[in-house]
Amino acid sequence: MTHSWQKTLVSEHSTIKQALEIINTEALRVAVAVSEDRKLVGMISDGDIRRGLLRDLTLSDPVSEIMNRQPISARFGTTKEQLIALMKKKQILSVPLLDEASHVVGLETLHGALTKKQYQNPVFLMAGGFGTRLRPLTDKCPKPMLKVGGQPILETVIKSFIKAGFSNFYISTHYMPEQIHRHFGDGSKLGVSIQYVHEEQPLGTGGALGLLPDDLPQDLPLIMMNSDVLTQVDFQSLLKFHVNNEADATMCVREYDYQIPYGVINGEGNRITNMVEKPIQRFFVNAGIYVVSPRVIKSVQKNQRIDMPTLLEQHMAERQRVLMFPIHEYWLDIGRMDDFNRAQTDIHTLGMCDD
Repeated sequence: MTHSWQKTLVSEHSTIKQALEIINTEALRVAVAVSEDRKLVGMISDGDIRRGLLRDLTLSDPVSEIMNRQPISARFGTTKEQLIALMKKKQILSVPLLDEASHVVGLETLHGALTKKQYQNPVFLMAGGFGTRLRPLTDKCPKPMLKVGGQPILETVIKSFIKAGFSNFYISTHYMPEQIHRHFGDGSKLGVSIQYVHEEQPLGTGGALGLLPDDLPQDLPLIMMNSDVLTQVDFQSLLKFHVNNEADATMCVREYDYQIPYGVINGEGNRITNMVEKPIQRFFVNAGIYVVSPRVIKSVQKNQRIDMPTLLEQHMAERQRVLMFPIHEYWLDIGRMDDFNRAQTDIHTLGMCDD
């Protein structure tokens, strides 16, 4: 997804000249007209501007006079393959990406979707857990090797990174590691490099960082992810966000809604001040996906037991450069049996499997 899409946004009251400056400066060839709450209202191309000027409009007229009020759009989280097919079918060069409330949350261009950048950043996948909540399925099989859509969960995760341009993988193992080693080997069958680190004793969600080899790229952040997560998060955008903000660590978060099943009463003393019927509380929850810079990796000692929240809190106290990256794309933590069953359906619907 194009990373400077925010700079293409204009108000429908902006002038044609302002839209033209954006089109020329940002090299994305479009401006996106949005309402005050960032809902999509139109698209402006250089062709729209030329046609407006031929109708005797001036550069000081509002873009509402020339914009396409019925632009083609797509849901955020749509795969690049689907976006490419859409743009080719509609013969357009870009498509705004919308969330469930029609807010603009991205912009994909045909050129950007077709151009695949290669990343040297390491990808570290946590695959050592016991998967106790999925017993008896995990009695003789580590959870990352359970098949969803005809292939192991971990294979789907690795292939999603490969599609995004990553090829340098490390896998942390503990429970039944031989099954993972036997299936993936050194990664050559997938055209990538896979190395393993083994936890003799469980080291928590962050301790395995201390087992990584010394020959990691010294200046590149690492993407770290639980191997039981199915997601269509844009890893390129995540990495770009981390680098641009000079973060020590970035945690992906999901919005989680919880509805209190009762009317909530607020008061002062014995006087009721207001009543809210079954209010919804919204929280951000940890999605099990991180970007960590070399500074954080080096702070974990070999065989040190530490969980990621504790590790990140330590760095927050030092420099306040731990950020969160809200993800709107598909995400599923396969922790329970109902999650596992749901994944069997979702993976086909989302086109994340090979068959």
